[in-house]
Amino acid sequence: MDEKKWQAEKFEANRPHLRAVAYRMLGSRAEAEDAVQEAWLRLSRADISDVENLSGWLTTVTARICLDWLRSRKSRREEPLTIRVPEPVVSHEAGTGSDPEQDALLADSVGLALLVVLEKLTPAERLAFVLHDMFDMPFDDIALIVGRTTIATRQLASRARRRVQGAPVAAEADLSRQRHVVDAFLTASRSGDLNALLAALDPDVIFRADAVATKMGSRAEIRGRTAVAETFRGRAQGALPAVIDGAVGAVVVLGGKLRIALRFAVADGGRIVSIEAMADPEQLRNLDVLVIDR
Repeated sequence: MDEKKWQAEKFEANRPHLRAVAYRMLGSRAEAEDAVQEAWLRLSRADISDVENLSGWLTTVTARICLDWLRSRKSRREEPLTIRVPEPVVSHEAGTGSDPEQDALLADSVGLALLVVLEKLTPAERLAFVLHDMFDMPFDDIALIVGRTTIATRQLASRARRRVQGAPVAAEADLSRQRHVVDAFLTASRSGDLNALLAALDPDVIFRADAVATKMGSRAEIRGRTAVAETFRGRAQGALPAVIDGAVGAVVVLGGKLRIALRFAVADGGRIVSIEAMADPEQLRNLDVLVIDR
């Protein structure tokens, strides 16, 4: 068999595993797909005649790519008001090995609360935890990727594990519930579905906007389900779902910069009781924001 054809077949056989590794490392399906494609490019340029375990080699290469990207991402976040925004999900063309249904299953297999916690880990901690605890890679192999001793790599994974296990068990269910409500609200807002908007809002819902958001055209305060629904009808076209300070909300990002954040409060009954619009740059800097790429 032609060597290039053999490489392509072996790579496609490993693609689902590589995508799963990259997704858990990066938290973005689009970035995960990009990382896997970069791994393919490196395979096509490499001399692998001495490689005995191609699957292990590909996993290592993909992990190193993700580690470099995570480190770059952390560096970019030091810039004021810079936020990671996932690129649009790549199209699913024949022959790419990408399946929308499988992508959805992949996303659902990693809980939203876990992704939020993983985002708080250092790149090395995240890599050690993901590769060892989720994919059973030996610490000796992980140590070569992060450039540390095996003992130090064990400590990385241990620190990450403590932080992950320290997250409240109820957080996942609560975030999922909030996200379902807010997603329904944003969808209804974009489509202009007044009835769906009303269904998502508590009768006594309150909308408040800070001074900067008010200058941008928002009213400072709006009370009542009908008034708030009318305000959001046909809006939210550019809003991205996000986790804001541990709760599900939405953000508007322009040019890679966070411009507006909407913080939602959802009652136990599953309806939105308040919406807070924030556009003040100083306030935005203090928010812990993770855009949801699903």
